[in-house]
Order: sequence, then C-alpha cells, then structure tokens
Amino acid sequence: MKVTFEELNRFLQDQFPQGAAYGSLQKLGDGWAEMTLDVDDGHLRPGGTVSGPVMMGLADVTVYAALLSKIGLVPLAVTTNLNINFLRKPQAHTPIRAKATMLKVGRTMGVGEVFVYSEGVDEPVAHSTMTYSIPPEKYQN
Repeated sequence: MKVTFEELNRFLQDQFPQGAAYGSLQKLGDGWAEMTLDVDDGHLRPGGTVSGPVMMGLADVTVYAALLSKIGLVPLAVTTNLNINFLRKPQAHTPIRAKATMLKVGRTMGVGEVFVYSEGVDEPVAHSTMTYSIPPEKYQN
C-alpha cells in the first residue's frame, strides 16, 4: 500500500474538501476502500429515494481512494469513464456505504468497481465500474 488511512484522509480533507459532501473514508487497504455517506433531505429526489448523482459521487470518490492506495497521493488522477447500474431503491434517511476494489492498475490507467449498499440491506443498491487516468510522473505533484 502506497498510502496509509491517515495520510489519505488528511489528503482528502486538504486537497479535496468538497469530497466530504460525497462521504467519509471508513476503511482502506491495498487496492480497496470503503466510504459512508449519512443521507439527509438534501440527498433525496422526489419519491423519497437517494438521488443517482449522490450515489455516483460516493462511488467515484471511493474508487479514487482505492486507486490512491495503490499509486500514492496523485491529485491529478481523474475519472475518464463511469458506468453505474441502479439495482434497487435505497432507504431514505439511512446511510449508504460503498465498497470499491481496483481491478487493474497500470502506468496510465486504473479500472475499479464499487458496490453501493443501503445500511441494513444485504443486497447492493448500485454497482459501478470506472476508469481513472493516471498522469505521467512529471505531473503528479
């Protein structure tokens, strides 16, 4: 692992403070991460369900954390593709959690997947795959 939980958490707070709106880092391992978002009224869409963009944001930041666990603190690693399938309605006013795993990390790109769960429900509410572009070393600082 190229970065500790504490280092990544500090990096996210310092370099990506808007990321807190998408969830908080709970666990980190070599090529995987888990985040949680406390759902409130601002995260709901009409019909009383968590909005798609909220789940996509949580999924994206969770894969970013999993990627950085493999490559280190590279701020300019960016999402180039995100596919998401919404599988079932999440519980309103219940935290959602995401579990991301990197499937492949190369020199110039990383591919990961993430499952999003509504707390207390065993089946995922969404599944996403995404690709990140990793900048050349000369642009990594």
